[in-house]
Amino acid sequence: MNFITLTTDFGYKDFSIAITKANLYNNIKDVIIVDISHQISPFNNTEAAYILKNSYKSFPEGTIHIIGVESELTPENSHLVMHFDNHFFIGANNGIFSLITESLKPDKIVEINIHNNIVSTFPVIDVFVKVAKHIASNGNLDVIGKKTKEIKQLTEIKPVINQKKDQILGSVIYIDNYGNVVTNITKKIFNEIGKSRPFTIEARRVKFKKIYSSYSQAIDFSIKRKKREEDGKKLALFNSAGHLELAIYKSNPETVGSANSLFGLDYRDPINIFFESIWER
Repeated sequence: MNFITLTTDFGYKDFSIAITKANLYNNIKDVIIVDISHQISPFNNTEAAYILKNSYKSFPEGTIHIIGVESELTPENSHLVMHFDNHFFIGANNGIFSLITESLKPDKIVEINIHNNIVSTFPVIDVFVKVAKHIASNGNLDVIGKKTKEIKQLTEIKPVINQKKDQILGSVIYIDNYGNVVTNITKKIFNEIGKSRPFTIEARRVKFKKIYSSYSQAIDFSIKRKKREEDGKKLALFNSAGHLELAIYKSNPETVGSANSLFGLDYRDPINIFFESIWER
């Protein structure tokens, strides 16, 4: 049985998803296709990498992950297959691969070179499906491309630590379905720099001085429901992916609003954490 996942910015209005799946079913036997997301913001490589990086490990080893975000072949963006962590990733060399691997080294990267026989306006179908078929048939990667070590690096989204190590300069990398704001500041970095010091998180006009371990921890359930602060309460926590998230309890972007709208935060907006200096303690 072959597992193939799809992560794209196609959306659901057009027929792109349907014909991609049809081509996979027509070309690969005994295949299970899983939609990770088709609602990646158009051409947002950071968002695609965040979604895929935090989901691929849930699939069996050997799973093939097709990435349909900024996938057109250009002189700047070649097409790659990456074998990493016993998974296969097919997509354009647009920075997504570097965000998935971070500092870890892929087992193998191949620059796809089967384009000479293909005239393509839809590389996900015309190229990536063919590559997936080859991998699913236990084909050698060297047959469909040449080995390379070069993958485009996206470093501007990584948080910056100041020289005094009392400040983390981060940014928003993702807005989830509830309008919660996900940052590029991880729990690991926070603990390494913070060293249990008091802190203030500043995000435009809002500040946080506490990080909760869950959404409901922000609510005092000992107070009767009619009197306690609940819906609309702002909070910060580390989400299931280990990233700092700014949220509003039981938010709804369509009705009461969300962290995204009420805090005025959007993709790449700055999020700063200031730690108490050692000599101030």
